[in-house]
Amino acid sequence: MGQANEGADSSVQMRERNEPNGVTAQPTVSERSPYVPESLLTPMAPRLASIVVALTFTGIGALAVTRVLIATDSFWPQVLSVVYLAALLTLQLGYFSRPGVSLTPPVSYLALLGQACLVYLPLLQFGKIWLGLPGFLAGSVLLALPPKAAIPLFALIVASVATIDTSVGPIFESVPYTVLYAVVSTMVTALVVFGLSRLSRLIGKLDASRDELARLAVADERLRFARDLHDLLGLSLSAITLKSELAKRLMADDPARTSQEIDEILLMSRKALGDVRSVASGYRELSLDEECRSAKGVLTAADVRVSVERRATTLPAAVGTVLATVLREAVTNVLRHSKAKWCVITVCTDDEVVRMEVVNDGVSRAPDSARSEPGGGSGIDNLSHRVALLGGELEAHTGQDGRHLLRATIPLDAGEVDPASRAMGLRGGRTPVR
Repeated sequence: MGQANEGADSSVQMRERNEPNGVTAQPTVSERSPYVPESLLTPMAPRLASIVVALTFTGIGALAVTRVLIATDSFWPQVLSVVYLAALLTLQLGYFSRPGVSLTPPVSYLALLGQACLVYLPLLQFGKIWLGLPGFLAGSVLLALPPKAAIPLFALIVASVATIDTSVGPIFESVPYTVLYAVVSTMVTALVVFGLSRLSRLIGKLDASRDELARLAVADERLRFARDLHDLLGLSLSAITLKSELAKRLMADDPARTSQEIDEILLMSRKALGDVRSVASGYRELSLDEECRSAKGVLTAADVRVSVERRATTLPAAVGTVLATVLREAVTNVLRHSKAKWCVITVCTDDEVVRMEVVNDGVSRAPDSARSEPGGGSGIDNLSHRVALLGGELEAHTGQDGRHLLRATIPLDAGEVDPASRAMGLRGGRTPVR
C-alpha cells in the first residue's frame, strides 16, 4: 500500500512539473469519469454520408448530360446542359439533402418551384435524353411536403414525365414500353434521392445528438465532481478549522493538548487529501460506522453532547455510502449553521428500509434560507439528489424551538439497482426536500 501511495504521489508530482506554473493538465472526457461511454467519444460519419450522396446524385445527372453530349454536336446546348445539372445539384445538395437544414414551407415551396423549372425546361428542350432527372423533383417532394400533398404530386410528376416523353417521340417502337421506361426511371431516381437524402439527414441528426450527449455527460461529471467535493470536504474543512482555533487557544496554556490537536489536524488533512483523490478517480466508498465515530469525535470537540444509536444490520455498500455522506453534511451543518448543545444520531432498519435521523438544537433559521444566501452552499440539494438516486427520500424540518431534524430513508434493496438506471428517470426533475 505504501508503494502504491508513493507511486500515486510521484505521478501527481510529475504531472505538476510538466505543466507551467504548477497547473495540472486538464483530463479528457474519458479521463474525467468512468461513466462516460466510449461510444460517445467516437465520431460518426456525416461527412462520408454527404460524400456518398453527392457522388450518387452527380452520377445520375452525369448520365443525362452524357446523353446530351452524344446526341448533339452544338456547343451551346452542351454548355447549357452542364449549367442545368450544376444548378439542379446545387439546389438538391445545398437544401433538400443537406443535413441540419430545416425544410420550412415557404422556402421549400420556392425551392420546389425552382427545381421544377430546372427539370421541365431541359426536358422540353432536350426531349427523351433528359429522361430520369425529374426524379430529383419527385424525391424532393417526398422530402419537403407532408404525405397528403407529397404522394399526389409524386404521382403527377411521374405521369407528366410519361406524357411528355411520349409526345416528343417514343424511345422504343411500342408506346407502352416507353411509358413503362419513363415511369420506372423516374420512380427509381426519386426513391434513390429520397432514401439517400433522408439517410444523410438522419445521420446528421444522430451526430448532433451524439455531441449533445457528450456535452451532457461532461456536465453531469462536473456536477458529480462538485457534489463530491462539497460533501466530502465540507466536514473535513469545518473540523480542521474548529481544531485549529482550539489549538490556537490552547497553545500558551496547554502545549501537550495543543500538540495532540495538531496531530489530529494532520490526520484530517491527510484524510481530506485521500477523499479528493477518490473523487478524481470517480469511485469512492464510505463507511457509515467510521463516519459515526468521526462525527461523535468532531462534535464532542465542539462541546456538543452527542448520542449515537445504531440499530441497523449490515447495509449494502451503496446505501452505506449515501448515508455516510448525509451524516457528513448533517454534522457540517451542525457546526456551521447552529449553536447546538446536543445532537442525536439514530440509524435503524424498519419495513425493508433503513432510516437515519440527525436531530440537534440551536438552529435559529431554516436551512432553506441559508441556501439562498451567498456562501450558503447546496448541501441539502446534493443530498436530496443522492438519496433520490437510490429511490429514497430526504426530509428536513426546523421547529419553532430551534430543533432541527434531518431524516434520510432508503430501501435496503437499493444497493442492488444500478444508480445510473435510476438517474435516467430523474433527469426531468429532482426529488424535492420535504
